[in-house]
Amino acid sequence: MPTLRIALAQDNPVVGDLDHNADLIRRAASAAAAAGAHLLATGEQALTGYPVEDLALRHSFVEASRERLVRLAAELAEDGNGALPVAVGYLDADGAPPATGDSPASRGLRNALALIQDGKVLFRYYKRHLPNYGVFDEDRYYTAGHELHLARIGGVDVAFTICEDIWQEGEPFAVAAEAGAGLVVNVNASPYEQGKQERRTAIVKERAAQVGAPVAYLNIVGGQDELVFDGGSMIAAPDGRMLASARRFGPELLIADLDLEAARGGDVANHSSRSMSTALHRLSDAPAPLETRIEPSHAPDLDRLEEIWEALRLGLGDYVRKNGFASVIFGLSGGIDSALTAVLARDAIGADNVHVVAMPSRYSSSHSLDDAADLAERCGLHYSVEAIQPIVDSFVSEIAISGLAVENLQARVRGTLLMALSNQHGHLVLAPGNKSEYAVGYSTIYGDAVGGFAPIKDVLKTLVYELATWRNAKARSLGETEPIPENTILKPPSAELRPDQKDSDSLPDYEILDGILTGYVDGDAGREDLVAQGYPADVVDRVAGLVDRAEYKRRQSAPGTKITVKSFGRDRRLPITNRFRGK
Repeated sequence: MPTLRIALAQDNPVVGDLDHNADLIRRAASAAAAAGAHLLATGEQALTGYPVEDLALRHSFVEASRERLVRLAAELAEDGNGALPVAVGYLDADGAPPATGDSPASRGLRNALALIQDGKVLFRYYKRHLPNYGVFDEDRYYTAGHELHLARIGGVDVAFTICEDIWQEGEPFAVAAEAGAGLVVNVNASPYEQGKQERRTAIVKERAAQVGAPVAYLNIVGGQDELVFDGGSMIAAPDGRMLASARRFGPELLIADLDLEAARGGDVANHSSRSMSTALHRLSDAPAPLETRIEPSHAPDLDRLEEIWEALRLGLGDYVRKNGFASVIFGLSGGIDSALTAVLARDAIGADNVHVVAMPSRYSSSHSLDDAADLAERCGLHYSVEAIQPIVDSFVSEIAISGLAVENLQARVRGTLLMALSNQHGHLVLAPGNKSEYAVGYSTIYGDAVGGFAPIKDVLKTLVYELATWRNAKARSLGETEPIPENTILKPPSAELRPDQKDSDSLPDYEILDGILTGYVDGDAGREDLVAQGYPADVVDRVAGLVDRAEYKRRQSAPGTKITVKSFGRDRRLPITNRFRGK
């Protein structure tokens, strides 16, 4: 039984930065070659970054991807790593240059994988299944492929597939099984959401059992706008054993020695009963030499809250870094949302790069100011105080407003101050609002919702409290100071825009609100469904109405890290003008 040493490059590419991404691949190839690997795989569109979205419609970008692939092949050979087969994800096209008004299908755009060796591109595999749900809209861009490629490496036939290919029954995995593949490599750019790693693990094991051969599942890592790619690459055996696994939320070169079935004697034949043909590329028929074995590595599992924290931390950190910011700024009110945002920012980019501003009005309580100052000191953040009441008074002296208008004015003065400080010092403004508030419009547009990124936009209020409690417990376990003052967690939440204001004056209890939102927003449940679950009909009607009326606010909100099955923006796309009130 031949043994292959394979390497999976779980890297963090940057969309559009082809040279940077090529350097990541070159470094991975050098490390893999030094470790004696017989095959290196990189992630889905590792050369271009993922998702490229409408960059795919630019002929110049497609050509840059194709050219950079060819140049990368030459560079790998120049580096002394030409003998190592390297699977590279990239963007390709097999049609003529697009004309104005051409459809993506007529352009022949391809989500592609190329195997390169000895300075040459040996073959190009085109993704068979194009997802068109949730955050994915690949049918908008790409044409599906219809040929499965296998490479005979060290006497083993290795099949190559891309992401969604593993989630669909039948081809290409059924074709790989019929062709006698000894290993199937599946390269991914699979974004994080809660519970997804468990589903991935199950599907990888299921496909390995169906093929009768190990499946190597490789995922990229890193933040890209609202998405976070969490890594977690793995190799599963057909009997359900996990042969190796990589860390979550960080780069890693996962190397494993796999005992695999030897290739069949003849060439792989086409399978006319299916819509995919097959092609075999013979790189080496003899078993690959292996003097010593590498012990398989297995990454530790993360608990639910640590997993979410790491996703939020990576999403915020990469958004800041990849968009060229060095620091962030936001209002620190003494409340739970801005406190959680502050600790996330510190963990993501370092305390010295986090600037927080307390902006008290006449309605701000002394304990809120004390809690804000206490948190800033605990976390080592840059802290300043800018009182807004004189500015608010100057507005009110010029225009006749009262009630809610004055409440919103306070929030908008704070937003204006933050944007001015951003302009002056180059900080990225963060919006600390949570998903519950965004859902029901409990925020002031151009006020507390102002910012370039919203780190906890997809975090329900009840989860905000869970994460705050977890982060303090984590600090205690490490012998560190708890970052969030206990009073911030225990006191009733309040916007403090009028005397004795509490969130509960305007909203249902957050346990009830978040339960309804989970059904109505994430699950697309109707009124009768939610009432059947035990929620009061009048509360359901009120919450649904608030959600529907706040659509225009969310359309103008900052992007934020996706952690749930249905985040606002990428996942949930409803018309602003909408009179449907369904059952």
